[in-house]
Amino acid sequence: MMAWLALALYGVWLALAFGLRTVMHFQRTGDSGWRGVSGRVGSAEWFAGVLFGLALLIGVAGPIAGLAGLGPLNDTRIVQVVGTVVAVVGIALTLVAQFSMRESWRIGVDASETTELRTTGAFAVVRNPIFSATVISAVGLGLMVPNVVSAVGVLLLVGAVELQVRVVEEPYLRGCHAATYGRFENQVGRFVPRVGQLARLAGFFTRTAREAS
Repeated sequence: MMAWLALALYGVWLALAFGLRTVMHFQRTGDSGWRGVSGRVGSAEWFAGVLFGLALLIGVAGPIAGLAGLGPLNDTRIVQVVGTVVAVVGIALTLVAQFSMRESWRIGVDASETTELRTTGAFAVVRNPIFSATVISAVGLGLMVPNVVSAVGVLLLVGAVELQVRVVEEPYLRGCHAATYGRFENQVGRFVPRVGQLARLAGFFTRTAREAS
């Protein structure tokens, strides 16, 4: 039962976050927003995109493996209930974050174009709210069917998001928006509020070096 529910929620998440959002973006701008995988084959940018797609596929495979008889790593009912709540919250946050991005919404990066830097709405809380919400959704769905396949999917997704943001998204935004994005990095956390602010990190290392001397 829980595996079927997880599969249904996964389908709803993909349909809303990718399907419906693409249609709405196209109706508003005449552009699908899809840019695909960045970088040459074998590059860090390429691996980030490939890993992200692979993580989504393995995420779907988790509930399917559960239906096929793969046992859970933890069969506590409360874990599954908490996972369901987390998944629903994550899906809702994904939609809110996408709305905050407005016409700047993209899947992938095209280095030849410059989109508007969004710093309001969900982006005033964290710099990458869509990725944060995506990971929350995946964690919740994984907890609903907590088998080894789901766990691998979540770990791959976290790795893909980290790689995509650090080697693709952030260098692109620094190049497009220079000082403006620099101030944004200083003021807003990367994935979690107040965590990953460059000014905070610089202050921490400065204090550590001062105390060590």
